[in-house]
Amino acid sequence: MSAKQHPTPRPDILQPHRAGDVESFPGGKVIYLSPVPLPTGVAPLDFNQAIGEVNNAYLDFGGSLPTPFTWQFTLGIPFIGFLMLVFIIPMLGGGLMWIIGKDIALFYVGIAGLFNEVFAQAVVFSTLVLLLALVIKAHYHFKFREAVPTRFHRQRREVAFAPGGGKPPIIVPWENVAAWVTQAQGVTQYGVQRQYGLGIGFIEPETGQQHFLELSQPGMPLALGLWEAVRAYMEYEVNTREEIQDPHGLHRPGDPPYEGVHTFHNARRRLHRRYREGEIGLFAVTIWYLWHILDLWTIPFHLAEWEINIIQKAGQKTLPASLDEWSQPLPEEQWAKPSEELTRLSKEVKQRHAQQPNRPITAIFAEVYAEETSLSA
Repeated sequence: MSAKQHPTPRPDILQPHRAGDVESFPGGKVIYLSPVPLPTGVAPLDFNQAIGEVNNAYLDFGGSLPTPFTWQFTLGIPFIGFLMLVFIIPMLGGGLMWIIGKDIALFYVGIAGLFNEVFAQAVVFSTLVLLLALVIKAHYHFKFREAVPTRFHRQRREVAFAPGGGKPPIIVPWENVAAWVTQAQGVTQYGVQRQYGLGIGFIEPETGQQHFLELSQPGMPLALGLWEAVRAYMEYEVNTREEIQDPHGLHRPGDPPYEGVHTFHNARRRLHRRYREGEIGLFAVTIWYLWHILDLWTIPFHLAEWEINIIQKAGQKTLPASLDEWSQPLPEEQWAKPSEELTRLSKEVKQRHAQQPNRPITAIFAEVYAEETSLSA
């Protein structure tokens, strides 16, 4: 049976859009969040650490570093698959033989027989899966090295995008940047597969050419949270990377500015503190330890640090030197101000969301814009 997947269309940002617009396509929809970036009401969160450097003047979107989670996934899936094949399947088979034959001896016979039968196959299968995962990991490793960040300068309220190919950087006003989240699904022989992503678009002023940044996300709330992290930074609602990447406080003073072995030990200390203070029970502690044992304990964290060290030695690509002066902080009296429209609409959206927190934010956007249109008519 062949897969029937609908490709996710890329929006035409030359057409007029505004926050709250929804466009449907076969198998999914596109929800616009900008131009005029209004607050979404979700927590600002960069789950996949797509955001690199953050300081008082600018935020770099893209050009970030690998995380231990990618190594947990790369190593954990083959390892857990191996354990399931050589332990769980024989136990299930032995249990079935015990139930059918009503003899406990059959349970042990079934386990031994199935274990001997599947062990070699499990080794081969898990090794192939591991090799495939390592190939994919290597592909993304080089993408980390080649990625050029897009810089959001909140004091200027401008965004700089490097199109590559020797072309000069494109600088556009923050409130003109297009942003959208995409939800798509397709049917395969394995069932329904869903995809989510965040897109950001720029129009080159001189040529009208469209440029896009698109990042896949594990779910719609995380796609919205990533955009909200950028929006909240530009509006001075968050000020540090820890606020959007480390909501649980797993970085301590003096820690390196990335996830590594220190993150693991900080998480374990936090787990023990929460258990002592009665916030969580023994079951949660047991699940935490079981999960990390299955994910090979600190090995993924050591590998993440090793990979980061390689990337840093090789040197990541950066924005052109022509943007060095543009990137400098400005005196506070020279900081650009939000437009009157954005200030007014954002205030109205926040008030309505506070009154109806369960209402879809797109409906609130549409309602606010509808009233704005009726008042200006």
